[in-house]
Amino acid sequence: MSTDRSLATLIRALHTSSETQDSSRLLSSAATLLTILSNPLNITLLTSQILTAPAIWERPDGLRTCLRILGIFHSASIHKLEPEVLHKFPAQKTLREGAPQEEWLKAVLNGADDRSPRWRHLLVIGGLLLGFEGQNREALSPSLKRVLERALIKAANLALEETRTGAELGAHCVALVLNHTFELLSDYERSQVDYDVLMPLLIRSTYRSTEGLESGYFLGTIDTDIIQVADRKFSWSAKSSTFVRLQRLASRPLVSSIGPMSRLIAHTTENVRDPGVLRAMVNDLCAFTRTVAIQWRQNKLSEVDMSEEAVFLTDEALRTTLPVLWKVLKTTMFATVIALQAIMGRVLNDATLAGDSNAPFLAIQTIHILRNLYFISSRLGQNAFSQYTFIYLTAIDILHNYPIESEAFLREIRPVELGRIPHHPLERCLDLYFLNTAEHFTLVLSPETNEELLVGAATPYLAAGGNNHLLEIFEAAHSVMLAVLVAPQSVDLTAKHLPFYVDALLKVCPQNLSARQFRLAFKTLLRITAPPSPLSETHPLLPATLLELLYHRARNAPATPLPSPTTTTTTTIAQSSFEPHDPPSSSPLHPNPDPPLSEQAVLTLTLIDALPFLQLDVLEEWLPLAADLIHLIPDPRMRRACRERFWEVLSAGELDVDRAAVGVAWWCTRGGREMVLFGQGEAERGGASMSGGLYEESKL
Repeated sequence: MSTDRSLATLIRALHTSSETQDSSRLLSSAATLLTILSNPLNITLLTSQILTAPAIWERPDGLRTCLRILGIFHSASIHKLEPEVLHKFPAQKTLREGAPQEEWLKAVLNGADDRSPRWRHLLVIGGLLLGFEGQNREALSPSLKRVLERALIKAANLALEETRTGAELGAHCVALVLNHTFELLSDYERSQVDYDVLMPLLIRSTYRSTEGLESGYFLGTIDTDIIQVADRKFSWSAKSSTFVRLQRLASRPLVSSIGPMSRLIAHTTENVRDPGVLRAMVNDLCAFTRTVAIQWRQNKLSEVDMSEEAVFLTDEALRTTLPVLWKVLKTTMFATVIALQAIMGRVLNDATLAGDSNAPFLAIQTIHILRNLYFISSRLGQNAFSQYTFIYLTAIDILHNYPIESEAFLREIRPVELGRIPHHPLERCLDLYFLNTAEHFTLVLSPETNEELLVGAATPYLAAGGNNHLLEIFEAAHSVMLAVLVAPQSVDLTAKHLPFYVDALLKVCPQNLSARQFRLAFKTLLRITAPPSPLSETHPLLPATLLELLYHRARNAPATPLPSPTTTTTTTIAQSSFEPHDPPSSSPLHPNPDPPLSEQAVLTLTLIDALPFLQLDVLEEWLPLAADLIHLIPDPRMRRACRERFWEVLSAGELDVDRAAVGVAWWCTRGGREMVLFGQGEAERGGASMSGGLYEESKL
């Protein structure tokens, strides 16, 4: 009788809507009664009242109310676990009161009736499924589990139709419940979902709604609380209203579980039938990320370069507030990348999406989305995770097949002012993205477009210097320039810009270009100027001229070791398509790590790297000159590294048959070995020795 009185009291309270009514207390009482009621009719009645009570639903606290209702049935289900299941989970405490499990479950399901909207039924069914089957409990018989799964999918599809005409909270609730229960459903039941209707609901709830990421507008509001304090530093207080709002946003059910939500979106993407739905999805993601980028641009925090944050931001901002912001932004980026990965997978496997009417559009929008998020991903490195690399390169490969669309796209994302390095860090970040992306399109663009867009964008960074934190973008500019110069259709363009580029290359090394990048760049220049390249027919003296510049620079270069780079770059010339192999770091005979190199040693190694691309008569002339440079290096470790590299060029297959014959003849019969090992003086002096014998200091 006491239970019946408690039930009557609770039902009266649920029907009383008041601003002072404590809904949390009511829900707690309802959760307790659900587990101890023994009459199935009372269980059904209480379930029905929970789904319709004015005290709960007239002024709901958004998805937090839905999550509490879901939690009621989840916890009540756990209390109804059978003893044979409980021994597997000793931490679970249950009350062995009320109706038996199967009878109780059916009574609860009967409470989800026509008096409440279908989307609220999902809270009941989802809570039961999570309680009985979540965390590998497997507490239900196969038939009962099928009943629950079928009921969940039926309610979800009906709720999807129901929420098309309104019921914003209902739409968010569908997304919430499916996000929590989808992994528990069988493949057959998953196949029954209306994915064409589900997709826009998931995107809207996660990215655009007030229960999700608010279309990214929360970023713009932060600016009001960024204030300048002493020592020209900016502060963002942990007590500010915008930070409290950000914390509240991060704790929202759909935002805090955005990782599983991204996997649900990806699964939905794989099963959508209408290509128009996928186009709309990509459009929505592009609009969201564009808003995020614009809002970030209008924020004072965007004016602080990542390398200068410790100088211009207070400790509170660096340690308390900013980490929360970047966590939200990074999880948002990861979720978006997972969704885009599914899109690119569909394009590769679906003939309709791979057609000319869809493929270039989806590829362009994908690259736009990654560009809008680049101020986030650049902090991790472009190759920080494989999913990002996959969708980025896949979209580029797809767009590569459409030259007209490729040119239009590059014109759309080109730097705002060609020929000038922007002062704003975000603009430089976008310049870097443009350079990294444009490098892949040099083969499909006309020479005029290459010159106008790519050379124009790279030129201000080629000879720039003075800021080691910009090494990444400096090297990206050199990579783009080399990609343009090696394009087969750019012979005249190469002849026009080569003198300027060589001059810029020699000016920036080694201060604003790493030694490895310089060596690869110069070797590439020798490849495109030496036979059989078309440029060698009109400018046959270019290789010798380049070597002369390098040789005289090396003779007068400093011999002090170069400092190690201050930044780790993610875009390197070695990643370019024209350089498939890296030079070996050490000889098999001497597997020691490379010593620190001086500018003189770097230039000497660069000249040695160029030997395989010279004509036979030029090669014969430059072999002794390269050997002579080795012995101008005073440091024995650097000299040894150059000697080993020389030996690798001669013996490791880098020379073709004719050039190898010249090298062997010079090494064996013209004093080459003595010049490399001991210098010009010893080679001229000679000495009494058996033909083919080794000197005592020889390591070869």
